[in-house]
Amino acid sequence: MARRKPRTLSDVIARRREHIALRDGYLSLLLRVLAVAAAACLLFTQVFLVAQNSGLGMFPALKDGDLMVVFRLQRDYAKNDVVTYRAEGRRYVGRIAAAAGDEVDMDEDGNLTVNGALQTGEILYPTYAGEDGPAYPYTVPEGCVFLLGDYRTQTLDSRDFGAISMENVEGKVITILRRRGL
Repeated sequence: MARRKPRTLSDVIARRREHIALRDGYLSLLLRVLAVAAAACLLFTQVFLVAQNSGLGMFPALKDGDLMVVFRLQRDYAKNDVVTYRAEGRRYVGRIAAAAGDEVDMDEDGNLTVNGALQTGEILYPTYAGEDGPAYPYTVPEGCVFLLGDYRTQTLDSRDFGAISMENVEGKVITILRRRGL
């Protein structure tokens, strides 16, 4: 059996300092990890929202299962912004067709007009009035927006719910993460 070399006081003090430095390093790392986790939690609960699209209401812009990153702090929206909103206890995605004070009209041929101007563009699906929605021409009330899904024959939107209060708009979709094959 090998004999241990006797420790000197300076060896004991040096070892103790190493243990203290190691413990302080682990504590510092733990505090940094907790700070980053708290910042990420705050960021993704108050500033951003990550949500999954369900359904074909915004096809082809959004497909079923796509992940959306939504910026919650935006409050000034423009026409054609894609937003998430709450209606009847569910989350929906829609495109802003008209803002407060705008007059929306739909005819039997599926044409949508806002303030007398025919709305055309990438959305090629006809726009028909919903059965339980507002009567047309319809003026969007203050503090509300008129939202439409892109795939007009396969979605529930302001044609069914009426204008959506800005309090129910969760935020603007800023990016889409395709989930195909995951």
